[in-house]
Amino acid sequence: MTEAKDWLTGGSRRDAAETRIRAAARSLLVDRGVDSFTADAVARRAGCSRATLYRITGGSKALLDAVVADASVSVLGQIEARTTGLDGAARVVEAVLAAVDAIRADAALREWLAHRRTAGADDYFGSSTAMAQTAQLLGGVEADGPLAGPWLVRVVLSLVTWPLADANDERDLVERFVLPAFRPEG
Repeated sequence: MTEAKDWLTGGSRRDAAETRIRAAARSLLVDRGVDSFTADAVARRAGCSRATLYRITGGSKALLDAVVADASVSVLGQIEARTTGLDGAARVVEAVLAAVDAIRADAALREWLAHRRTAGADDYFGSSTAMAQTAQLLGGVEADGPLAGPWLVRVVLSLVTWPLADANDERDLVERFVLPAFRPEG
């Protein structure tokens, strides 16, 4: 059974509510930080009840995961745009540097990573097969074994959370130490 279009929203009322709640959650995370990210605070910002928030999104933990997932889609788009037409080792270098740049540019991801222990980021990265699969897909490293993707994620996160002073130094680091892992032996 398909949901009828709502006369007021022109689409699904539930989808409109979820979009509004996610936008409120993102703005709360950016404006007030992880420590202020509660179901009550998001519901107030979205203009809905806490019960509606839980019914639509599943609560603050699920909502924080959704905000991170939404931001990740944007990051993936930026990586894809920067790596179009590249393959092999050159693609890996650009994918890593594009991911670093995109994550640094996203205020919600910066906040989430800055408080990664309390925000659950360590658990997320430790248990997310999607993160490793994404790294493998974008880096084109499917054949390099099951640890290549998680290793690339760790490289990106180390550069994001512990940056070098200069972007050229970061590129040099990736080219000198990451690139050789993806060059054919011979």
